[in-house]
Formats: sequence, C-alpha cells, structure tokens
Amino acid sequence: MFLKEIKSPDDLKKIPQNELPQLCEEIRSELISTVSNTGGHLASNLGVVELTVALHSVFNSPDDTLIFDVGHQSYVHKMLTGRYDKFSTLRKADGLSGFMNPNESIHDPFISGHSSTSLSSGFGIAKANSMLGKEDRVICVIGDGALTGGLAYEALNNIGRSNENMIIILNDNKMSISKNVGAMAKYLSDVRTRSSYINTKRSVKIKLNKVPIIGRPLSRMIEKSKQALKNVVLKQNMFEALGFYYLGPVDGHDIFKMIDVLKSAKEIKNKPIVVHAVTTKGKGYDFAESSPESYHGVSSFNCEEGVQSISYGYSEAFGDAICELAEKNDKICAITAAMTDGTGLSKFAEMYPDRFFDVGIAEQHAVTFAAGLASKGMVPVFAVYSSFLQRAFDQIIHDCSIIKQHVVFCVDRAGIVGRDGATHNGLFDAAFLSEIPDVSIFAPSNYSELKEMLNITVNERDGVCAIRYPRSVEPENSVNNFNGAPYFIKNLTSSKIIVTYGNLFNLADKSDCSVCKLNELKIDDALVSELSKFDEIYFFEEGIETGGIGQILASKMLKAGYKGKYHLTAINEFVTHNEIDVLLKKYLLDTDSMNRIVSEE
Repeated sequence: MFLKEIKSPDDLKKIPQNELPQLCEEIRSELISTVSNTGGHLASNLGVVELTVALHSVFNSPDDTLIFDVGHQSYVHKMLTGRYDKFSTLRKADGLSGFMNPNESIHDPFISGHSSTSLSSGFGIAKANSMLGKEDRVICVIGDGALTGGLAYEALNNIGRSNENMIIILNDNKMSISKNVGAMAKYLSDVRTRSSYINTKRSVKIKLNKVPIIGRPLSRMIEKSKQALKNVVLKQNMFEALGFYYLGPVDGHDIFKMIDVLKSAKEIKNKPIVVHAVTTKGKGYDFAESSPESYHGVSSFNCEEGVQSISYGYSEAFGDAICELAEKNDKICAITAAMTDGTGLSKFAEMYPDRFFDVGIAEQHAVTFAAGLASKGMVPVFAVYSSFLQRAFDQIIHDCSIIKQHVVFCVDRAGIVGRDGATHNGLFDAAFLSEIPDVSIFAPSNYSELKEMLNITVNERDGVCAIRYPRSVEPENSVNNFNGAPYFIKNLTSSKIIVTYGNLFNLADKSDCSVCKLNELKIDDALVSELSKFDEIYFFEEGIETGGIGQILASKMLKAGYKGKYHLTAINEFVTHNEIDVLLKKYLLDTDSMNRIVSEE
C-alpha cells in the first residue's frame, strides 16, 4: 500500500509514474471508507484525486503554494502531506479539519472554508514572493462553481494584467453544490464540447511537430499559430482575453496527461496561467457519480448501500412552508446561492420554476438582486446559511435596509453547526443583523413556529425581515409558544429568570425557574419592564457575546435602572469542529449547565 509510506510530498515523488493510477485507487478507497464513517465532503474529493496527485508530483509544497478553493476538496491533499495517519480523525474532536487550515499543517497556506477566495489570497502570496525575490509557484485549484462568485472575477481582473508566477487550475466538473448556473457555466460547456476546436488543434499540432524547429522564432510562430487557431474556432477565449496563458481542456482523470500539462505550465515564466481540467464529481463511486448533489456533504453512511434518506429538519420544514405560502401569493420568489437542496428549496424549484432563482455562489449579488425584485413589488425570500450571509453585510445595509425594501432572509444553520467547524458556525448573524435599524429578526423553536413566522414576515411585515433557525431537528413534544407576541414568559413564580431564544429555549424549558423566550429578537420597553420584576436574570445565547442580543438586553436593563443580578453566557471565540451536543456543553449552553449556573449564583 502506497499511502502508508507517504509522509510528505517527497515520498510521493519516489513512486514510479506508471504506478500512480494504483495510488489513486487507494486514495479513492480510503476517501469512501473514511467519509462513510466521519461524514464530510465526498463527491468533490473523489473528483480531484488524479489532479491532486499530479500537483504534488510536479510541484514542491510547501515552497510552492497550493490553495484549494472551498477547501472541502482538500482531503486528498491532506493524505499526501503527512496527515494520512490522522485521516480517520477527519472532522472529529481534536482531529483534522474538513477544510484547509494553516494551524494544522505548513502545507495549508491559507484558510479556505468559503467559496471564491483562493485567487485573491493566492495573488497576494504570489505578489509577496516577487517582493521577496522568490520564484516559487502559487497554484490555486478553483472549481467552476466557485467561479460564479464575484470575488473570483475581481481577482481574475487583477491577476490577468500581472506577471506573477501563478497557476490557476480550473476544476471543471459542471457542479458547485447544486448544478452550476449562469453564463460562466455555459461558456465552459462551450469550451469543453466544441470538438471542432479540439480535433483541429490535435491535427494542426501533429503537422506542426513534423516541421523542424529551428530556434525561438519558429517556436513563437508555432505558438501564434495555435493562438490564432483558438481565436478562429472559439472566437475568443475569455481567460486569454484577460491576459492568462490558457492550457486545456485536459482530462483531469488522466494522471499522465495532468502531469504533462502541469509540467508545461511550470515552464512558463512571468505570466499567469489557467489550466482547464475537466473532471467528474464523485468519480469512482457509482452512487456519488449518479447523484453528486446528494454526496457533496454527507453524514456517516453504509458504503454498500450509499447515503440513505435525510431526516426531516428545519430546512425541509422551511421548504414546505414557503411552498404553501407561494400557492396563495404569486409575488413570493425564492432565491438561493447554489444551495437548492441544502436550504430546502428543491420542492419550490419544481413547483414554481419561474419564481425560483439560483444565482450561483454569489451572496452579495443575491441580496441586491432580491432588493431589485422587492422594489417592483415582489416578495423575495433568500434562503442562506448564516455563515454565508456574512459575506453580504454591506448589501443588507445599503441596498435593502436604508430604503426599507421588503426582503426576507431565511437564515439556515444559525448557531453551532458541529463538524464543519469555525468557518461554518452561524454565531454572528443575530449580532450583525440586530445592529441594523428596523430589521425584524425572528427565532423559532420548532417547525410550527417557523411556519407562522414565515407567514408574518412574508405577508404582514414591511422592510427587512430575518428568520434564523438551526441545523437540527425539532425536539419531541415541542410546544408552539408563538402567538404573534415578541416574547413569551413561562412560570412567573420564580424570582430567577432565564432569557434565551431559538433552539436554546428547548433546553432552558427543562429548568425549574422562570423562562423568557424571545420569539423576536427585539428588546423593547415592555420586555425591559417585565424582566425588571425578577431579582436575577440569566441570558444564554448560542452566538457571539460581543454585540449579541444578551449584551443589548444588558445595556437596556442598565439604562432602565435595573438593580438585580444579570448574568450572560455566550460565546467569545471561534468554535472548532465537534458534535453539537458536545460543543453546547463546552460553552455551558446545555440544560445541566444552565441549571448549575442558575443554582450556584
């Protein structure tokens, strides 16, 4: 077995090239076996096996910098950079991260958990290399899905007019998480499928190779001939028009072709390069190849049976609720940023295709696009993960809130998400949304409340509204405590009261003291007056402490002259990957911790 002997990329280079296909098969087997146990991103990693092996065969990490965009496709890279022995700990407590992480290895030069960042960070590293007099290469692996993000285009515009030793590997698998959409997807499809170009190029290359090559003048003439051929057949190559040297398309699963094209790219100096590799997401595992969306991010599963049906959670409850509302209100539109399945919008997309918009991995555009829809009387509902909504903070303020556009944000994965870790926890949305004037923020504790709150935000409220809900299922026997009021207080007999919202209410509700559930994250005079009747207030928040709802309430209570005890339990750091229950206990947000804190104070 080759993998056990690879402690660094140098060991990989000792393997005879004709035996690399066997190594690739070993890697695929290990990917399926491990991810079926730990959960994680399977299909994307199966698709980059040969590509990653070729990269480490040709380049010299960490001197040469390798950055995998949306680092969920970096599992193979981890195996080849001294982490195979720990690969079974993937996404477990104190184990390997599911993304690139500089704290984990010198071979991970930059953190990557969100899309479209590799080109900008890579260009910064390449520019720093130049300033330091280094000729090391910077290689960024970016999927075609990540090229739907605006940040990638900003970087391409900047890089194309430079002379840095930078290579962009375009991993073209026709997928992001959901199927790719937009003009870029169509353009890449044209590049891949124009057999007239590919066949003509091959024919001309054979004829040119028969011409004796005499010095650089003829070499330049040959290169110009190839370029002219591309321009005639393809009319124009976007990457070349931007200033890149373009190589491809090449079969990303042919390890030998990949090594050859990467060696060619390595020889080109002082000009940014795009290597266009065509791959298959889920390659080598029939279940994943036939349904790459289902195998993008998976929980543990049986390798022989494949991924089983997903449990019904908040995302699915939201999806059903918005379909019911859309049946009665033809102005409701649903927007996703390449997360149709993940946000529960698949059913809506089928039922109301003319009112469904997948804008690609482009959250900033999604928000302003929604504002445009709202300006003409439509009711846009943008379903988005909390950690991804962070990317569009300015658009929420500038394009939606200032002029009070009626846009509804359904903020999925709010709070601690578990094994995806620091880059994906939704700890900041309550804090940053509550900073914005006149934003209505709701926090359901079960599916029934989510349905009612969605109806209110869509049909009754004006301006910007948000509903935040966790990555989980509702607890058994959960009771709907929402009657349209901004808060609900249970058990008025105790002089101590716990204040919380959302998922934590289900844990606080098991305590013996009074509990105040914030249905709406709104601290008004009526709430302050009601809470002032209690001698001790304990606020528990599954979010960041600084600027969070707990601090806002503390400030309001202080201004109102409250003389009792106020105790806030919230989060003050980036939360690493682990099971959700374990993390709630660690941060004293579980029922036992709540009871202990209240009884000890």
